[in-house]
Amino acid sequence: MADELGWSGSLAAPRETRQEVPASGELREDSWGAVTGLSGTTPNNPPSRSEGPGAELVARGESDRFRFVGAATRRIARGIDLDEIMLGLCRASVPTFSDAILVYLRDPLPVGDERPVSPFVLRLRRSDGLQLDEDEADTLAEAERLGLPIVAPHSDLPLPVELCEVRSGGALAEVLRGVRPVFGDSAAARAALPELLGADPSVPTGHRAILAPLRGRRRVIGAAVFLRAPERRAFEWDDLLAAAQLATQAALGIDKAVLYGREAYIASELQRTMLPDSLPQPTGVRLASRYLPAAETARVGGDWYDAIPLPGSRIALVVGDVMGHSMTSAAIMGQLRTTAQTLAQLDLPPQEVLHHLDEQAQRLGRDRMATCMYAVYDPVAHRITIANAGHPPPVLLHLDGRAEVLKVPPGAPIGVGGVDFEAVELDAPAGATLLLYTDGLVESRKREVWTGVEMLRERLAAARLTGRDHSPPLEALCDDVLDMLGPGDRDDDVVLLAARFDGIAPSDVAYWHLEPKETAPRQARSLIRQTLNRWGLDELSDSVELLVSEVVTNAVRYAERPVTLRLLRTDFLRCEVGDDAPQLPRQRRARGMDERGRGLVVVNRLARRWGATRLSTGKVVWFELTLPSDRLRPS
Repeated sequence: MADELGWSGSLAAPRETRQEVPASGELREDSWGAVTGLSGTTPNNPPSRSEGPGAELVARGESDRFRFVGAATRRIARGIDLDEIMLGLCRASVPTFSDAILVYLRDPLPVGDERPVSPFVLRLRRSDGLQLDEDEADTLAEAERLGLPIVAPHSDLPLPVELCEVRSGGALAEVLRGVRPVFGDSAAARAALPELLGADPSVPTGHRAILAPLRGRRRVIGAAVFLRAPERRAFEWDDLLAAAQLATQAALGIDKAVLYGREAYIASELQRTMLPDSLPQPTGVRLASRYLPAAETARVGGDWYDAIPLPGSRIALVVGDVMGHSMTSAAIMGQLRTTAQTLAQLDLPPQEVLHHLDEQAQRLGRDRMATCMYAVYDPVAHRITIANAGHPPPVLLHLDGRAEVLKVPPGAPIGVGGVDFEAVELDAPAGATLLLYTDGLVESRKREVWTGVEMLRERLAAARLTGRDHSPPLEALCDDVLDMLGPGDRDDDVVLLAARFDGIAPSDVAYWHLEPKETAPRQARSLIRQTLNRWGLDELSDSVELLVSEVVTNAVRYAERPVTLRLLRTDFLRCEVGDDAPQLPRQRRARGMDERGRGLVVVNRLARRWGATRLSTGKVVWFELTLPSDRLRPS
């Protein structure tokens, strides 16, 4: 039965056809199995196929060769990356055209127009059909290291070297400078092959080897050696043409694969740097995320997600999707993500964040559109505020197992312009899980968006039922959600951001307003002392009172409105002081006689962490202290 390359192996002409050939000439089969009616053919006298006995069969053999080369070209061209191109060349050649093939490529491979600066070194990158001696342990170990297949042994086919430096002016260099393959027993190949097949190689005799340069668009990038075993007919002149076509197609494919590999590497690095390395661990909420590209061969996309800590122990959750798949889409995604982070730090309402993102997208150019979901979770109030810009709706998995598709205003995509965005405030009960995602999770060629959203809701409800008396682990829940994507069901990038609301109990929060007077620091110390006594944290009183006194003193110096003081007891003890002055405090070195400038030095030395965040109404300065080990709350 004929294989993909167009023949059944030997391409021998039908017996009855050979019987019809006149006996006036010497008949023999060429290397493709076609019958020639020519005699007296020598290596220096290539046969003419235009006339003479057997011309019809010769034409049929040429047709078979054309089919072989066409099929081999298609097989090689199917590859995108380097491994696929190499595999296509080897599978197109072995065992139909040759019994073994060795493929050497420059190490390193040049990319595009760059000029190689290192010595011309060839590395064995692929070897198929090598006939190795299975009884030799060292040979098997070498074959395993090189990834070579072990087949039936033939002692007269050589084991190649792994690395070969092409010396300028040497025999191999001269062969590679040419554009045509050469037979293994030619003068040039006899001098060149030992460099590839070892110092004392067992080179097949006669026309049983072809050495073909692999010439890319601008330079030689390697060499291919086609080998035939003694029991098979030797290569003939037509085989040089076939080997040249195989080598040309492989070299062009390798050039393409190297360029694609470089572009894919740059794209993946760009995507990696534009997505968060890790998620924060804020108080009152647990987070998990997933990102899946559309396919291994897809170009970089514009999906992104983020979790941004906000003042007051709140956190902003963002998921967006820039339309298109290109480096441009990724660049726009990076700019929008950076803009969203900056806007979030200003503590703007969600609808205002989307409004400014819309203006930024319009400044980036025409048709720079994206969808986005922006949500702010407050663990103290147990509320979440959500604004939407053309994005699929979020799904909330309640503690009782009910999965709810939240009703949020749909909004228009970012970049449309002239659209008002709305925000909705919803309950975020403790134990519930919110899922934000991009449309690649719910939409494909097999289903519409709302069908996919309903499938997601049902999947979440089923996951909660398997969790029995408690919600399933967040990481396991994310994996389970992604399992709804069947084979070939991922046409787009997928982003999934899950947030489980733990909240902060009212008993763990203390909140006061202080008038901006000189007595405010003393009042703050008294309130802090009483609260810590009630919480059983008296051993922290001295440190906390000192830090609060320093921060409140700095706040009332510039504030015109009441100063807010809040104390939170979670995994740490957190204190927040807010005022209406926008200037952020900065640590400075105080001189010996200075009366000011030492407050933040004290905070920096005693606090576990501290920071300051500018708000639209002023700023918040906060610090954290570690709880005693016997006061840690159970996780």
